[in-house]
Amino acid sequence: MKSIAALQAIVTAAPFDGEPSDAELDAIEVEMPAILADVVLLDAQIMTIDRTPSELDHQRIRRARRMLLAARRDLANRTTAASGTTVSGGVA
Repeated sequence: MKSIAALQAIVTAAPFDGEPSDAELDAIEVEMPAILADVVLLDAQIMTIDRTPSELDHQRIRRARRMLLAARRDLANRTTAASGTTVSGGVA
């Protein structure tokens, strides 16, 4: 049986310390409103898994979906504005 211990340095050239880089943390911070809105939607959907949803549950889910769509729209617009890309027709 051949040992790969000698080849390990080639395979793992850059040591991984298990922590996210500053750029990754910044990206997470930018996406945090969309992440939190997604969590709110999941919470609203999970509450209705084992029972018939009431009108209040439907309203809660619709509100959470609107909040998630708005957060994704804002994130997309921020990303588009940051890259300097213009979208014709004012749709972004």
